[in-house]
Amino acid sequence: MRIKTAIIGVIALAGLAACGDTVGEQALYGGAAGAGTAAVLDGNIAAGAAIGAAGNLLYCERNPHRC
Repeated sequence: MRIKTAIIGVIALAGLAACGDTVGEQALYGGAAGAGTAAVLDGNIAAGAAIGAAGNLLYCERNPHRC
């Protein structure tokens, strides 16, 4: 059951990720998406925010043309 929840969370985070114009905006948007996903999935909101922020920062750095 935990694996299924984790997979749903990763998919939701990927779908909600959005780039911002600055590093701060990127971290904020990713963190908000991660926290929201964790709340919906009844997970750890702080961990979701941290993972979302880090994930969005990495995504935006590797794919600046998609932002």
